[in-house]
Amino acid sequence: MSRQASLGRIRRRTVAVAQHAAPGPVDRLGRPLEDLRVSVVDRCNLRCRYCMPREVFDSTHTFLERRELLSFEEIVRLVGVFTRLGVRKIRLTGGEPLLRRGLPDLVSALAAVEGVEDLAMTSNGILLPRLAEPLKQAGLKRLTVSLDALDDATFRTMADTVQPVRAVLDGIAAAKAAGLPVKVNTVLRREINDHQIEAIAQWARTAGVTVRFIEFMDVGTTNGWVRDHVVPAVEVVERLNARWPIEPVAPVRAGEVAERYRYLDGAGEVGVITSVTRPFCRTCTRARLSPAGELYTCLFAAVGRDLRTLLRDGARDEEIEGTIADAWAGRADRASELRAEGGLPGPRVEMSYIGG
Repeated sequence: MSRQASLGRIRRRTVAVAQHAAPGPVDRLGRPLEDLRVSVVDRCNLRCRYCMPREVFDSTHTFLERRELLSFEEIVRLVGVFTRLGVRKIRLTGGEPLLRRGLPDLVSALAAVEGVEDLAMTSNGILLPRLAEPLKQAGLKRLTVSLDALDDATFRTMADTVQPVRAVLDGIAAAKAAGLPVKVNTVLRREINDHQIEAIAQWARTAGVTVRFIEFMDVGTTNGWVRDHVVPAVEVVERLNARWPIEPVAPVRAGEVAERYRYLDGAGEVGVITSVTRPFCRTCTRARLSPAGELYTCLFAAVGRDLRTLLRDGARDEEIEGTIADAWAGRADRASELRAEGGLPGPRVEMSYIGG
């Protein structure tokens, strides 16, 4: 059976399941399950220091083999189960999701799943010049692109790459030309790229792009996190306000990750993500699915719940739904609230494995 035919069969099945959706689970802190981030691959074409440091993820690192990855059919089936439990927002991540061959086919299948109201993706943007239009045509709603500097020297230091920053800017331009709304994420590290705050904000204002400045987080255990490298969001807001006066914008819905601000001169919005200095654990409604089919209930978790084995051992959708609901109902994660001065203790899953 061809991939398209197989995806079509799974799509019809998940639509039927979603039409009989029951109220979703609530965790031990009263948080519903509303968002799912699906990592489709554990590989990347950059080696950003805060995510995938080269000395760890080098030529000797063992990445997942193709048979270990969830197939597109398995991803679509699981998304159908998640929508039955109340999930409405799907974000594709990685690694770098554009490295997954045939990704527009997956987007097309997911866009047709009943209950999926928002289908987004996070990417480093380098492969977008050839994939932005197919992704838009397949049903992708919006895109977030990582951009940590505008000058080549700083960009190459942050991303540990020989690529110029123009490769990312061309990807953003391609996405906008295809009609995809684009936001930009900028991770800030003290004394490495914090001098770029105003320059990136100025570029975003001119380009008509919303940028979110993100506090450097201790995701995983390999990125060399120390608190002194964190640029607090309050500093970012003060610097932006000194250059271009801004005012807070009320959130559109509960659980928004970014604190939003409006430029008073009408040049759009800017955001900050404050998971270190002002954690937002109590409103987190996000689950994460690894490329190998493990369910993680927190970005800072150590282990996930294996769903792939259930799929491949012939479990019915109702059994998988029960497993997910039980995992979520037992969830009490609030890692960022518990972060000590020296960071989070113990093992943690790497960001490159389950996305940001």
